[in-house]
Amino acid sequence: MRKTLLIVLLLVSTQVRAQKNSSKSYIEKFKDNAISIMHATGIPASIILAIAMHESGNGNSAIATNLNNQFGMKGAGRITYKKRRKRISTFYKRYDSVLESFQDFARLMTERKKFCHLASDFSHYDYQGWVHGIQKAGYASSHKWGSQVLGLINKYQLNNFDEKPETDTQINIAMANQQQQ
Repeated sequence: MRKTLLIVLLLVSTQVRAQKNSSKSYIEKFKDNAISIMHATGIPASIILAIAMHESGNGNSAIATNLNNQFGMKGAGRITYKKRRKRISTFYKRYDSVLESFQDFARLMTERKKFCHLASDFSHYDYQGWVHGIQKAGYASSHKWGSQVLGLINKYQLNNFDEKPETDTQINIAMANQQQQ
């Protein structure tokens, strides 16, 4: 019994460690895409990354691996793909790349009536406002969704990619310090 319990614990800890590494590698792989979209649209890079990580299981979900769909976006037509010798038919969108999926999410956030006000309501460094605004607008039905996305942002410090602008006071203090040296 003890050996079985030990084996189960080792497998679980290995799985948790693999999941952590998967999150970090996902961030490293796609952070530049998220930052580029942030500069083009005003949507925080932390929001793009955290929602993609949450919705796609760090790119490991079936629709992420087979359709490059990181956000669970649905389309108008039926798509078919193979999964372990089975043909799967779904209404999820297929993308040529993960970047294309990120761009479609940004389009949704900037063009759909229920989300387009967010860019004017929140700056690109107010990730908490964005999460609450997206949830309030009805992006996800789960009441835990917002706290889960915020948990990812905080755990992996994704808000560091949002580039908070320096205030005039910070610039003046930095310049004064340089002059004194």
